[in-house]
Amino acid sequence: MGMTENLLSASQLIVTGLIFLAILVNAARGIDWSEFRSDQTLQHTFFGAAVVLGFVWQLRAGISPGLSIHVFGMTLITLMMGWRLAVLSGLLALVITVITGREPLIAFAANGLVTVMVPALVSHGIMLWERKRNFRNFFAYIFFCGFFGAGISVAVAGVVMCLMLWSAGVYTFGELVHEYLRYLPLFMLPEGFVNGAFVTGLMVFHPDRLTTLDQRRYR
Repeated sequence: MGMTENLLSASQLIVTGLIFLAILVNAARGIDWSEFRSDQTLQHTFFGAAVVLGFVWQLRAGISPGLSIHVFGMTLITLMMGWRLAVLSGLLALVITVITGREPLIAFAANGLVTVMVPALVSHGIMLWERKRNFRNFFAYIFFCGFFGAGISVAVAGVVMCLMLWSAGVYTFGELVHEYLRYLPLFMLPEGFVNGAFVTGLMVFHPDRLTTLDQRRYR
């Protein structure tokens, strides 16, 4: 889902830039930087996730401008580090795609909002919902936060992207339905599988890497 140059109007770039900055400032201010500097495991996870995502996002499919498809992976790193660090790690990965020429610099805020921030916030919201429901079976965390959360996050991101392109007059609503929205459920399945499979593996072998997992709740 990469916004290319000349797709969004100047006013849209400004609005998305302001929303982008607001979320970024909120994320940066809420991080315990002293803990981050002292936790080498968390640092390795942060930078490792950025590098992996930066190269995974090089692989994408799509014909029409702005309607490309690729695996996000944001749900996994949100569950591993929390949404704030996940946003910063995802933006660092987006910098890699800009450096390699896969994304234009002018659309960095728009792409950051759609590809990084929306999936991270949706995944965080689903994780909070699962926590509030106080499920006692660890499969609830795997299914709702991992598989279900990843699928919903990519769906919401896709809808947001389509609304941006539709409001910019790039595509009509019918074109978006025909070229993208009707295929959205198919995009949700691999996203859910990839993120859910990694969450399952971490929960079994390295549950300490999932900082959002409260192991005391599950029997």
